[in-house]
Amino acid sequence: MSEQAETVNKSYLSFKLGKEEFAAHTSKVLNILERQEITEVPKAPVYMKGVINLRGTVLPVIDTRVKIGMPPVDYTFDTCILVLDIVIDGEVVQVGAIVDSVQAVLEFEDKEIQPPPSIGSKYKSEFITGIIRKDERFIMIMDVVKIFSIEDIVVLKAVNGGNKGQTKTVNAGNKGQTKTVNEGNEDQTKTEKAGK
Repeated sequence: MSEQAETVNKSYLSFKLGKEEFAAHTSKVLNILERQEITEVPKAPVYMKGVINLRGTVLPVIDTRVKIGMPPVDYTFDTCILVLDIVIDGEVVQVGAIVDSVQAVLEFEDKEIQPPPSIGSKYKSEFITGIIRKDERFIMIMDVVKIFSIEDIVVLKAVNGGNKGQTKTVNAGNKGQTKTVNEGNEDQTKTEKAGK
């Protein structure tokens, strides 16, 4: 999506990480998936949970909490994966970002977005671009592109290229409560159930 189109689109998807509420521009969010099995990738960074098969495409999945410096938590019924569309240096990279829960699609005017605090912020200012006050709560506007460094993108692109022969599948949650999107060949994976 062009910058002009993004400027016209005032919609944001809000989501929670712990008690904090964030929002990402809807132009960056392609889909919302329920939690599902994630295939681990050997020697991946700690924030990378692994990959999933999304309509025949290998999609790297990250733990958003860990990526922004928050402690990891166990998944719950509300845990979701946001499929993000990230464009860096003209290249499009898709990545799944695990969040604790999805809240709503909201519309904000530019004048409603206040600059982020420069002192005492718990999160790095480079990816928090502003703050919105909605009713009695504050929502932090997150630039999902700025979460990732150049090194991260190299890793994500490498994972996206595949490495199925060295992967191991672990259960990310209760399969009875997930939406299955796996449509690819899983003959080369080893499945472990973390719980029944």
